[in-house]
Parts: sequence; structure tokens; C-alpha cells
Amino acid sequence: MQRPFEVDNSEYPFQDHWLPYRDGMIHYIDEGEGPVVVLLHGNPTWSYLYRNVIKELSGQCRLIAPDYPGFGMSKAPTGYGYTPQEHAEAVTALIEQLDLQHVVLVVQDWGGPVGLHYAVHHPDNVRGIVLMNTWAWPAKILPMKLFSMTMGGWPLGYWLQTRRNFFAHTIVPGGIHHKEKVTAALRKAYTDPFPTPALRKPTWVFPRSIRKAGPWLAEIESRLPLLAEIPAQILWGLKDSAGFPVEEMQRWQGILRMHETEALSDASHYVQEDRPDRVATSIRRVLERTNGAAKRPNTIKFTETKSRRISI
Repeated sequence: MQRPFEVDNSEYPFQDHWLPYRDGMIHYIDEGEGPVVVLLHGNPTWSYLYRNVIKELSGQCRLIAPDYPGFGMSKAPTGYGYTPQEHAEAVTALIEQLDLQHVVLVVQDWGGPVGLHYAVHHPDNVRGIVLMNTWAWPAKILPMKLFSMTMGGWPLGYWLQTRRNFFAHTIVPGGIHHKEKVTAALRKAYTDPFPTPALRKPTWVFPRSIRKAGPWLAEIESRLPLLAEIPAQILWGLKDSAGFPVEEMQRWQGILRMHETEALSDASHYVQEDRPDRVATSIRRVLERTNGAAKRPNTIKFTETKSRRISI
């Protein structure tokens, strides 16, 4: 398989892997050796989102970062609808085909429902969870409902995504707190996977599914208690208050009882872009906690600046 678009090799210096999926292909990164860490993206991102995390950790564990069909460098199979339900099936197929055992799931945005769907149906194969700015239940807060109606609605949302590539072109840069990181190379990496209106449809289906996938999300929510005793690291960008306020973080703290939490005042929605160092640290920490070390009490660390933390 050939890459469908070019990407800066200094930013994304990884070997490509391809898994046949029906009559399509799932592209994924597979770097390093050791404990298995599966890194799952949201909308409209792809494995590029985790590039700096992978570079930092590839000498310490095995990092698998797939692109969902229709995203990044993956090719969707015939008849694929780009729904989160289908992406969850694709991720399950990847984990099973690669025979990944005792995995750490790293999830953010739609990666939460997609990855946690696997977790609640295969809890015995999940070693730990690293969770950032996500949810896994039917949308109830007004900002998320309005976002879905606007960005995933018809005709305005459809026009914005398919004709203007609005999610990749505008929302991604807007969801990064450190604006100096929004380079031309980064913008290109997130817009290039969607060169035509037809190929941009996946970025419209995701926000639409906030409302349309309610029963599926409710089924995941009903099974979340199965994850209560799995060690988890919650890493939350506090500048993402519109769609993912601190109350959503606190809800996760009540569900994932074996959590340690770090709230970042200098990160927005795309935590992996703002603070890849803290993502890497969270992955290391959950690996340490699941390697026979004694379990620690729940803690909340509020990061006030890059160098100052207050523990409560």
C-alpha cells in the first residue's frame, strides 16, 4: 500500500502497517516492544495525533495507533457508514487480528466510546486506561447537543464539513491551546486526509452521531461499572470547558474508581497536541501501576502551570 498523501517525515517518522478489512484497509502504526498500548483518536484526527507520544515511549512499550476507516491513511470498505459503532467493530477486529493481549487503552474524544466499547465487552483483556476529554454516554449537556445539531446537522453542518472541511481546517486548530504548535505542517497533516467533499463525510457523521448514536452510547454506559477496578489515568484539558467541562471529568472519577487524575490548565481538547509529555507520563504511570506495584489511593493533581502542581 502507498500513502494517500505526504506527511512530514520529521514529524511522523514511522513505518506504515496495513490490515485488510473487508475490501478496505486499516492503516496503523506499530512501534516498539513490550507492554501493548493502543492509542485511539477522535474526529477528525488520526494516528498523527499521537506522534510525539510514540516517539517518547517507543523504547519502553509497544504502541499501536490505528486510523479508523475513512480517517488518516485508512481506506474504508464498501458500504461503510463511518459511524462510531462501525469504528468500534474495526478496532475490535484490529485487536483480535493482531492478537493484542493485556492492553492499555488510550482514548480521547470519540476514541472514548470507540475504545471503551471494546473495554466493556472485553474487560479481562484491558490492563489499564488512559482517558482524556471524552465521554461514553448519551449527550445530556446542552453544549454537546447544540454542537451536534450545528456541526452534524443538515444542511448547514453537512455543508460546513463536506464543502469547507471545517472540522479539520478550523476546529482542530481551535482545539489546541498552545497556538505556537499550530504550524503549517500540522494544518496540512489534518486537512490532507480529506481532499474531496465525498471523503469529508466521516467528519460530519461523528458530530451527528452525538445525537444519533444515543442507544449505542447508553449500552456502553450501562456496562461502565465493569471498568471500576481497572487502573486508570485521567488527563483532562481544562481549556476545553465548552464541550468537556470539569463536571465530565468528575463523572469519570466516580466511574473509574482506581483513577489518578491530572487536570491541565494549559491544555484544550487535543491534549495530545498541547501536552504530549503528560500523555506519555500517564501511560508510564498506568504501566507502573499494573506491573505488580501497590495500588495507590485516588488523587487529583491540578496543573496550574507547566512547572507547578497542587495535589489535593
